[in-house]
Formats: sequence, C-alpha cells, structure tokens
Amino acid sequence: MTKTQKPPPGDAEIAARVRAAAERARWEAQARRAAEAAPVAREKEIGGPGGLEPTRYGEWERKGLISDF
Repeated sequence: MTKTQKPPPGDAEIAARVRAAAERARWEAQARRAAEAAPVAREKEIGGPGGLEPTRYGEWERKGLISDF
C-alpha cells in the first residue's frame, strides 16, 4: 500500500455508512409520502359543466348534447 491509498473501511465505518444511507432513505420516503398526500391546488373552471370531469369518464355533455370523442 502506498502513502496515497486509504486503508479499506472497517466494519464500524461500513455500519455507520449504512445507517446514514438508511436515515437518508427514510427521510426521502417521508418527504415523498407527504408530497403525495398534500392536496393539489386546482383552478375552478368558469362556465364549465358541474360534477365529475366529463372527458375523464368518456362522454361530454353540454346543453343536452352528448358526443363521444
């Protein structure tokens, strides 16, 4: 081994790295769950149909007319 090479990590150092990585992964998962659970702010449509989104459920109804597209 030369002066510039580091010795291989020991068991304690490896365990510390694994604990740190697990803590980061846990924090990231909590942040992702919180972001998914947060309500998404959506603008209200002015003059649009009430109820469920018609384009999502296969039909568009407006003033008694229905067309499938």
